[in-house]
Amino acid sequence: MPKYLIERNIPGASKLNAEQLQGISAKSNDVVAGLGVPYEWVTSYVAGDKIYCVHEAESAEIIYRHAREGGFPADLVTEIASQIGPATAHGRI
Repeated sequence: MPKYLIERNIPGASKLNAEQLQGISAKSNDVVAGLGVPYEWVTSYVAGDKIYCVHEAESAEIIYRHAREGGFPADLVTEIASQIGPATAHGRI
């Protein structure tokens, strides 16, 4: 299944407290459960005024559907072509 990077512009995102982040996470999980298609939320990073998410879905349209149904912005959705890290330098991906 393709993996996507999602950029969500949310002013003050890094100031959201644990309860607010828990609520956002619960809403996302509820939407995923109701999509009726294969979908996996892998992880998210909160930084400044943005939340960056990695999700797996059959298409970008399903990513946008998740955002619409959850009331989340999805300002940029890009399919991830490759993943690299320190081990890549040693021939391990």
